[in-house]
Amino acid sequence: MTIESAIALAPAERAVNLIGADLTEKSLKLHLEGLSGVDAVGLEQRAAGLGTRSIKTTSKAWALDTIIKLIDLTTLEGADTPGKIRSLAAKAVLPDPSDASTPQVAAVCVYGDMVPYAADALGSAWSNGSDNGINVAAVATAFPSGRSSLPIKIADTKEAVANGADEIDMVIDRGAFLSGKYGVVFDQIVAVKEACRRESGTYAHLKVILETGELNTYDNVRKASWLAILAGGDFIKTSTGKVAPAATLPVTLLMLEVVRDWHLLTGEKIGVKPAGGIRSSKDAIKYLVTVAETVGEEWLQPHLFRFGASSLLNDVLMQRQKLSTGHYSGPDYVTID
Repeated sequence: MTIESAIALAPAERAVNLIGADLTEKSLKLHLEGLSGVDAVGLEQRAAGLGTRSIKTTSKAWALDTIIKLIDLTTLEGADTPGKIRSLAAKAVLPDPSDASTPQVAAVCVYGDMVPYAADALGSAWSNGSDNGINVAAVATAFPSGRSSLPIKIADTKEAVANGADEIDMVIDRGAFLSGKYGVVFDQIVAVKEACRRESGTYAHLKVILETGELNTYDNVRKASWLAILAGGDFIKTSTGKVAPAATLPVTLLMLEVVRDWHLLTGEKIGVKPAGGIRSSKDAIKYLVTVAETVGEEWLQPHLFRFGASSLLNDVLMQRQKLSTGHYSGPDYVTID
């Protein structure tokens, strides 16, 4: 045993409860490497089967509204401006100005420096009488690469929380994970979780982005999912949306199975967020079915499941309008984000 493997890790309550008080790099690695391997063929066959399910008429109307309620409406571009953030927030509050029955989205997701503008715009909507339960989510920890020192990652997170972020979407250090330095990744998640603490003592919710497109194998996705949960993540998230492949149905199914197993083991419910590449209502419905069949319909709530998306909302609004009127509207029916 090396000296490094014997060094105690940051004390995360979940990990201590499951692995024991002797929480070290070695004990964490033994736990993660002791997980059963993933049957890749079986996983992909299950995902393909769930993807063939169809939803009709009334159920489809429910599905479309549910998708909207689960969307993190996202803009993560270098060219983002305060004006664009305000427009996105307005769309989040009232996705379809021609139909007041359209649900609001779950959150607006932006870079940390854009948090004050999003919080201000959503706060103004609240003061003007909107039923605004929309959260502000901020990407942090040197998103999307995660290549910075831990003090910078902590400062990045603290600034976003201080500016009004309700949720933090952090990225793991994939280089450390793929090098087998699970303790490094674990300690960073624990530290970022603590940085989510507000002055009131409450915490912003922490979504841990695995960037599954860079993890190479399903076995690694399973290990990273367990690692993120053990370290204190409230959500496990597939992707930054900046790396291909982003969210896929088999990977999301695998992460849902981890969440299901964690719930059976501890009674605790962890959220899942597929992000990147989900652009159509048809595809999003496949994810709803997969959630319902894997962890149950109770997970189809914003505090347990999200879609990270930008263009998905537009397609859902078009399909919703088609369902109610029998025809599609013109190309100017929805705003182009």
